[in-house]
Amino acid sequence: MQKQFKFDLKIYYEDTDAGGVVFYANYLKYLERARTEAIYSLGYTNTQLKEKYNIIIIVKSCNINYIKSAKFEDRLIVYSEVKSISKASFVMKQVIKRKNIEISNAEIVLVAINEKGKPTKLPNGFINKLRKHTK
Repeated sequence: MQKQFKFDLKIYYEDTDAGGVVFYANYLKYLERARTEAIYSLGYTNTQLKEKYNIIIIVKSCNINYIKSAKFEDRLIVYSEVKSISKASFVMKQVIKRKNIEISNAEIVLVAINEKGKPTKLPNGFINKLRKHTK
């Protein structure tokens, strides 16, 4: 059984500064893309979660560590795994690697909220699929 989600990406010129180094905030975008693809791989979309279950998954907190710089034309892999799950939230650990060398890692707390911005329960089917990916 797969415990990690994997997302491949390539660094484009637009991701970098004048020196060809990835701008630090872009790492957050890469992590977001990887989490979105992880949700898709479970058979859900953010639109479906909003329309069918009346929830939006938001970031409550993010702790990111920058270890090495990514550069123009690097090929990276974002590994995402679920660390814990509760009724209305879950925690993911995400690691970005270049050629099997860790360049960044983050712990993200995600919360399901309703249209009023209040925490709300995640769908049982969604929770069950997340549990299959919990370390």
